[in-house]
Amino acid sequence: MPKVDKKIEAILRKLTLDEKCRLLSGRDMWGTAAIPEKGIGSVMLTDGPHGVRTESSHPSRRSGPATYFPTGAGMAATWDIELLRRLGVALAEETKAYGCDVLLGPCVNLVRSPLAGRNFETLSEDPFLAGRLAAAYIQGLQSRGVGASLKHYACNNQETERMRGSSVLDERTLREIYLPHFEHAVKEGRPWTVMCAYNRVNGVYASENRHLLTEILREEWGYDGLVVSDWGANHSVFASVAAGLDLEMPGPSALYRHLPQAVGNWQIEEEQIDQAVRRVLTLAARAGKLGKGVGRARGKGCANTPAHQKLARALAEESITLLKNAGGVLPLDAKRIHSVALIGLNAAGVPQGGGSSALTAPYLVSPLRAVRELLGPDAEVNYCFGCELSGKAPVPSINVFTTPDGKWTGLLGEYFNGGVCKGKPLGSRIESTPDIWLVAEAATQAFPGLDFDNMAVRLSGILQVEADGPYQIDLDVQGSARVWVDGRPAFETRPFEPDVGWQSGKAIVKLKAGTRHVFRLEYIHSPPGTPMHVRIGLGHGATGTAIPEAVALARRCDVAVVFAGFVDGMESECYDRKDMRLPGAQDELVSAVLDANPDSIVVLNTGAPVEMPWETKADTILQAYYPGMEGGRALANILFGKVSPSGRLAATYPRRLEDNPTHSTFPGGRESRYDEGIFVGYRHYDTRKVAPLFPFGHGLSYTEFTYSEIRIPHRVRAGQPVKVRLSVKNTGRRRGKEVVQLYVGDPEASVPRPEKELKGFAKVDLRPGET
Repeated sequence: MPKVDKKIEAILRKLTLDEKCRLLSGRDMWGTAAIPEKGIGSVMLTDGPHGVRTESSHPSRRSGPATYFPTGAGMAATWDIELLRRLGVALAEETKAYGCDVLLGPCVNLVRSPLAGRNFETLSEDPFLAGRLAAAYIQGLQSRGVGASLKHYACNNQETERMRGSSVLDERTLREIYLPHFEHAVKEGRPWTVMCAYNRVNGVYASENRHLLTEILREEWGYDGLVVSDWGANHSVFASVAAGLDLEMPGPSALYRHLPQAVGNWQIEEEQIDQAVRRVLTLAARAGKLGKGVGRARGKGCANTPAHQKLARALAEESITLLKNAGGVLPLDAKRIHSVALIGLNAAGVPQGGGSSALTAPYLVSPLRAVRELLGPDAEVNYCFGCELSGKAPVPSINVFTTPDGKWTGLLGEYFNGGVCKGKPLGSRIESTPDIWLVAEAATQAFPGLDFDNMAVRLSGILQVEADGPYQIDLDVQGSARVWVDGRPAFETRPFEPDVGWQSGKAIVKLKAGTRHVFRLEYIHSPPGTPMHVRIGLGHGATGTAIPEAVALARRCDVAVVFAGFVDGMESECYDRKDMRLPGAQDELVSAVLDANPDSIVVLNTGAPVEMPWETKADTILQAYYPGMEGGRALANILFGKVSPSGRLAATYPRRLEDNPTHSTFPGGRESRYDEGIFVGYRHYDTRKVAPLFPFGHGLSYTEFTYSEIRIPHRVRAGQPVKVRLSVKNTGRRRGKEVVQLYVGDPEASVPRPEKELKGFAKVDLRPGET
């Protein structure tokens, strides 16, 4: 028996039944239970998957800004296995830097419908592509002593009724579409943990689905790691443990605290408890939290290093996908351009999706900033917000704020007892996000003596923006608040007194680029028993539209780039989109700019497909996804030809929602019926002869490639690997990367099959003339 296994068995024999059951639930929001006297430490988990989500609201974890990498849709668009492995290594270092042991990622739930809220977070509509990329991500992460949590297992393809709805599908569809990527990632990546989903699968909660957790995951695939519930996804005291769930999160325990009684009632055998405890102890050993000398040495880690920033930019550059370049407008020649118009809210911002993957970055480079850096002071770079996308302004990056003393990025938070911001504060700290959540337990740990249900908070700092003009500042609070800018009252919620619930307010203020504007907010927490929540929104431009100004700017400038898509949180965990349309008046904005300047470039910031009624007018379209904190520089490098685009779509872009095979069944209600079967994504469009707007795998380059000498064996044996060889030559004038894609079809199948399926891919980097 290996040394670690012997240690685990020795510890297990010393544990009481109560102690065993305590280990099967979290200690708090992010940590597993610890029994120090038995040599068992707490394993710390943290959200991912495209950056380490650190929160000051949970004192058991260190807080601070972490590198914001491109989200899952962008990762998949790279089609680059080695790049995903390098990303995993970097994420491991950042996870360790914030005192955590397991990163909750990668997210591999397939893109079944364009409307699913978490499409931006996941890796493709195709299980072959998703599985290979996920395995590389896991291998990189765990090579540096940090565990992965492969999620969400399984058939978690929508947010509507995700907590209780049932994904209804046949076994063939389950095996051919919704499990192969999990299987490959489990067998090749060997993740420390697999996270079960919230939803039911064929009527049985994923957290207590023996078919998924035991028969397939452990008995068929040989998985030896731990299964953790999604946060709040466990629904039973003993049925989930018996089915194969090991760890109930978060803590303190909601259900597993009753396990000792269930054992006493013979509802579950203690040996089944022991088996789950072994897996918890194995996780602790892998994280170095099980006695002295057991588990691997992890080191301190590092966050937001120059190398990680460079990697974030490289990921964004390789993900950005050139959808159209009919007129050859791109790449732009910086030497010939004297004036540029950047139009749209995301020209001056860096959007990200909402929910558990949203994180605080140390800085965000917008396209506006990056283009100004690249062109220098001699070029005129203009900005117009174009139109608002919703009534709310997006949460800004924290780097727009610095503390009053100018030493730190963020807001100074001062905490007072008595429900009023007067006198000396009980304590203070730097708030690392403008969207602050705080629960009573964390607050009183951070500030001993704080009366959480009768407190007030003052947030103060220096606000600096990149562009002149009117800005919308808005606020959502659990309680009441007032806001001042440069010493003048901006607005206050009503009433400013205790015992009120959710309140909102907004104001339009004029801000000047480069000017240090003084910001102050005073907040009263109420009603008692609720979390503290303060959300600060900041959006350039007043409400309404500025389409005439955008049109005039596009006409007079050498180049116009119009940004369309979503701002923070419009694609998010917890809800699905209602349609495929761009929000607000963006279609009108894009169409008007193209009429004014037909050579205008359209850049999309979306994590999933959108309808493009103006597509026939646009010769040049770039899909930038949510490109992370270095996304602005990556986009500028693509626009001006410093890098040739090499992203390829990892999901099909239909012309209209009705063309999608899930149109009549998504999202469903109590049941979501997967009536399309195996015909998901391109399998549907190819086989049913439905022409997409842009197909799976599509993406253009600034250079050209030719294929030759394709060698395929004429006869092969069933079950044996098949090697396909070919030569690829860069026949253009620029260096570039090509993604070679191999598809296989079965024309003589005895059951309905897709016309073709992806079964191999490789990304090659070639200089001009190189083969």
